[in-house]
Amino acid sequence: MEKTIQIFIYIHAAFGGFALLAGLVSIIAQKGKNIHRKSGLIFFYSMMLSGIIAMIVAVLPNHESPFLFAVGIFSLYFVLTGNRALNFKRKKPDLKIDKLISIIMITTGVLMILLPIILTKSINIVLVVYAIVGIIFSVSDLILFRNPERLRKGWLKLHLGKMLGGYISATTAFVIVNKFFPSFYGWFIPGIVGGFIIAYWMRKMNKKPVAIKV
Repeated sequence: MEKTIQIFIYIHAAFGGFALLAGLVSIIAQKGKNIHRKSGLIFFYSMMLSGIIAMIVAVLPNHESPFLFAVGIFSLYFVLTGNRALNFKRKKPDLKIDKLISIIMITTGVLMILLPIILTKSINIVLVVYAIVGIIFSVSDLILFRNPERLRKGWLKLHLGKMLGGYISATTAFVIVNKFFPSFYGWFIPGIVGGFIIAYWMRKMNKKPVAIKV
């Protein structure tokens, strides 16, 4: 059983590496071009597979980790909603799945905050921060879903912002596994740097809105 789990871990790491490389290419490439779309798809599927495998490993014997399971959901939330934002270009997109994803993320976020308190009588700062971010984004999504016109106009910002959020998650995992920073700093430094990058793209699109085919 342990050998099988190790194979899962290697596969998870391999897809995580593919996601990092493909995501970097997608970020650097001109938006809307073929290379951006293809590398973006590789990033999406690699992240989904890597995240799902990580969640499977997190519930297997001797590797049980509610912490990693919750963070896996957090990462998948960003790449899944970032990819689904492409559907918002339509005038009447079906939002049932999108609403369900947001509700699952909110529920997960609440559990990420409460379970450590219930089980260990302590607060896990990392989980709390990740939970709050996930809840804020999910509530924002649900509010936006009530305004179809605003949703259609903002699909590109949602797509780029969420995909960059997914890339930040992948980078954070890479930094943590390789212990690039001491203590818990590795959990937050990629997010802080990535936050500035997302802010840059949002400002750029606000100043010069363009129609990009993604």
